Amino acid sequence: MPEHSKQHHAANAENSISHEDRNVPAPRRAEISRQTRETEIALGLRIDGSGQSQIRTGVPFLDHMLQSFARHGFFDLTVEASGDLHVDDHHTVEDVGIVLGRAFRQALGDRSGIRRFGQATVPLDEALCSAIVDISGRVYLSYQLEIRQERVGNFQTVLVHDFMKALADETGMNLHINLHSGRNPHHIIEAAFKALARAMDQATAIEPRVSGALSTKGTLA
Repeated sequence: MPEHSKQHHAANAENSISHEDRNVPAPRRAEISRQTRETEIALGLRIDGSGQSQIRTGVPFLDHMLQSFARHGFFDLTVEASGDLHVDDHHTVEDVGIVLGRAFRQALGDRSGIRRFGQATVPLDEALCSAIVDISGRVYLSYQLEIRQERVGNFQTVLVHDFMKALADETGMNLHINLHSGRNPHHIIEAAFKALARAMDQATAIEPRVSGALSTKGTLA
């Protein structure tokens, strides 16, 4: 091939690659580590994933809930956590919520283009739970899961509130979780996590009609 043809071909290829790169959105992902005297956590999140997860927190029921959250929200999620489980599960559960919230905040950046609001109601046998989120930068948790039982296996059901509070605070979102019906605590909590996953999948989705932040203020900071 003549030299000038090679140069022309290379220039066209470079222009084509540059044009394609401009049209490919940057992957929305984050890797967060946090270490305290009580816990050590490493977490990876990809918002635009396929629901793959590798979760090891040392709290089996939390692992199960996070796997369900990733699967139904189509988030790719990895969590490696160790904590003072000889004391109880509280520090580990709450701190995982903190780190997951920070990962969402980092992966979303300035939140330009996201739909911001999400809502889902999910059944699991007799349990029916809903989650409504507004990823607005304004923090609020309304937690209306009245669970009569103190434990699911060895897991303290009150820790679900602590996880949700930490997640809402660190993500910077308004979160309402409601129980419409339910008897089995496992079903109630799992339905709540699945509803949260579906709502956050909606809220974090890119809306092509939006330019910048979906707010009359011009920012979701």
